[in-house]
Amino acid sequence: MLLQAAGLALLASLSPTALLIVAVYLGSDRPRLIAAFYLAGAVLMSLLTGVVILVALRSAQLSHPADRTPRYGVRLGLGILLWLAALFVARRKAPPPDPAQPKQSLISRMSARPAPLSAFLVGLLIFAPGATFLAALQVIATSNASIELTTVAVMVVVVLNVLLVWAPIVIFLVAPDLAKRYLTAFNGWLRAHGRTLFTGVLVIAGAIMVANGIYGLGGG
Repeated sequence: MLLQAAGLALLASLSPTALLIVAVYLGSDRPRLIAAFYLAGAVLMSLLTGVVILVALRSAQLSHPADRTPRYGVRLGLGILLWLAALFVARRKAPPPDPAQPKQSLISRMSARPAPLSAFLVGLLIFAPGATFLAALQVIATSNASIELTTVAVMVVVVLNVLLVWAPIVIFLVAPDLAKRYLTAFNGWLRAHGRTLFTGVLVIAGAIMVANGIYGLGGG
């Protein structure tokens, strides 16, 4: 359970937007303070999502051994939804930019002027529940694990989900120049391959959930 949930959380962490924003904040006038508030918002949203999903699914008693069929049916259905989401992302065409009417997203406007409060809110928004992160939480919530193991699993998943926030911050604290240089280079790569990466994440996560669902429904 823990290994599968951790793997899905690691996939969920591969967010070009999350890394781009932390690069912006680490290049601001108060990099440590603002990046810390961004991390706090990301952790809080991930943790709240984990608690809500855990309570909801445990209340539905899907973790009970007798509820094997609905439990694995949920995993199979979630895997298929992840595949459909991957297909949508892959086929969706971005509208051509209009030079006469440049538009900025809410996240872009909020992060344009780095400040602690706005950074905290950006962390909440960017780490609103995503499909792959929900899949990781679902694995934990529907497993027949003890309270202690469930708590550890949720904490591991939350930490991994915000990996691309706290890891650059740690690198920045140790070697600021190195962090800025590699963040700039990596951000360029992510901008060019972001859609492909996101599609791949959805496909892999969907495959994990479909395989697990079929295995469980087959009595494996």
